[in-house]
Amino acid sequence: MRATKAKKHLPLWLETILLLGVALVLAVVIKTFFVQAFYIPSESMEPGLIQNDRILIQKVSYWGGGEPERGDVVVFKDPGGWLAAVDTAGPTNPLAKAMSKVGLYPTGGHLVKRVIGVGGDTIECCDAEGRLLVNGEPLDSSEYVLGDTACDGPRVNGCGRNWKTGPIPEGHVFVMGDNRNNSEDSSAHMCRPAQETDCVPGGEFISNDLVVGRVFVLLWPADRFTWVTRPDAFEDLSDPS
Repeated sequence: MRATKAKKHLPLWLETILLLGVALVLAVVIKTFFVQAFYIPSESMEPGLIQNDRILIQKVSYWGGGEPERGDVVVFKDPGGWLAAVDTAGPTNPLAKAMSKVGLYPTGGHLVKRVIGVGGDTIECCDAEGRLLVNGEPLDSSEYVLGDTACDGPRVNGCGRNWKTGPIPEGHVFVMGDNRNNSEDSSAHMCRPAQETDCVPGGEFISNDLVVGRVFVLLWPADRFTWVTRPDAFEDLSDPS
């Protein structure tokens, strides 16, 4: 009876290279289709998300025709002119650059805001209690907005707290930061160009094609780890009539 030949093992260095290659491919696939890391670039999402917090976004919710919903915190690409040049550059360190390619380090050129309105919605600021109106219904923002003010509007060109926008084009969203007094969001981009004295239609809407994914977890710092969910107040809103 012939002895069974022992299987030949690959050298350790070659096994290591193969394992690293598989890990790299998996990381790219995960970044492209499932989960990606980002960071909070400013104070605009306080108190829930603080500058330099590390977050994870998931992309599954927007597969197969799924779209952002009211209340989602989303990461989206700069539609043009929303970020300064320094914020669009991304990491400069070679290692950070390499890690960003596989989703293990945040990339530049992105913003993080909360979806207030979706296609067909009309947004208005404000009722007598300072609440945003979505399709004529008040939105209770006390659960997540910083401070007592629920709907400070654009802080430029005298637009103040009296504005209205919509219907939002289909396939677009209207976004705002939770820190209303310190957020260059959709409301701040209603007053363009600079010489305008009233709130006018402009570049306030974000195409769903620019939305990378929905924030689902605050990952770091570890002592603030939490799941990021949609506030209950958005469940009470009705679709436009």
